[in-house]
Amino acid sequence: MKIAITGATGQLGQLVIEALLKEVSASQIIALVRSETKAASLKAQGVELRRFDYDAPETLLPALQGVDKLLLISANEIGRRTPQHKAVIEAAKHAGVPYIAYTSLLHADRSPLGLSQEHRETEALIQNSGLEYTFLRNNWYNENYLATVQQTADAGVLYGAAQDGKISSASRVDYAEAAAKVLASSGHENKTYELAGSESFTKADLAQFISQAAHKPVTYQNLSAEDLQHGLVQAGLPEHLIEVIVDADVQTAKGAMYSDSKVLEQLIGRKTTAISAQIQALLKS
Repeated sequence: MKIAITGATGQLGQLVIEALLKEVSASQIIALVRSETKAASLKAQGVELRRFDYDAPETLLPALQGVDKLLLISANEIGRRTPQHKAVIEAAKHAGVPYIAYTSLLHADRSPLGLSQEHRETEALIQNSGLEYTFLRNNWYNENYLATVQQTADAGVLYGAAQDGKISSASRVDYAEAAAKVLASSGHENKTYELAGSESFTKADLAQFISQAAHKPVTYQNLSAEDLQHGLVQAGLPEHLIEVIVDADVQTAKGAMYSDSKVLEQLIGRKTTAISAQIQALLKS
């Protein structure tokens, strides 16, 4: 059994391989990477490296030879994902790969998030390929909210446009462990898993978690989408990132980030990582 992981040196890919090494031998794992230099630590653990570059189509088919299971981690270039994913799916089919697991988005078939369109398109491509599949529909990552925790603690204000919308996010480690469990076992063929955190929180709760960890008052200030966008522009964030952040908050207010699904905790055999614990760890460091 050979299991290949795309984006193996990325944030999620590295964690998937780390989790997978606890389930199967290193000799069964293939890390599909653009740069073997960046994957030296994986090679040192006995993981096979194969060059795999979306922008070098000639690398795709050779890298997938002999692969029994492929984890397609969604590409990170928004707007280019569908053609990149299509190339991988077609290469997998021609290489005789029988099964693909794909990291999609929570409720991708009906999510109002702008990011969902490319996930819907990719899911359709996989279903139409005739290959067996599992859709791992990951909700938002806790880490999406952690990058500015120190800045928020210093300012004493968390800005957003999510109103009192509930967020059922989980950590990258949680999603990575779930992917590893699916790849290392059977019975997941042609199934769709809606993956979300065990607990939900609002942006006001998030401000409270930061306040408790920082031992100082932090409040949540809800803004209009326009005012939030203006503030992010003033902060110098890239336009594409601003669009994602604002859209995420607007859709959170409409319920897009909430799920009561317990499939993720069932797959990993434990409650998902609480964002409050991650905030505590961040502000202690």
